[in-house]
Amino acid sequence: MPFVEQEAGQTTETTIDGRKVPVIKPKVIVTLTHKETGKEYMSNEEADADVNDPNTSTTKDHIKRDVQIEVAHVPIGADSK
Repeated sequence: MPFVEQEAGQTTETTIDGRKVPVIKPKVIVTLTHKETGKEYMSNEEADADVNDPNTSTTKDHIKRDVQIEVAHVPIGADSK
């Protein structure tokens, strides 16, 4: 089951090489899946607990991490609308 690791935040600005550029904080959605069993974890902590549990054979190599980034529209360049 996917979970939100980071909520979208306010877009801010910073100056790089004398130019103002937007700094975005996108929404990050993560799905953690055990490659062999197909089990989906509800959090990083749950996956780590499975890896650290001496009663399971799960290793970090068994955990697949899919990340989806949702970025709000940000105008880029002088001609962007």
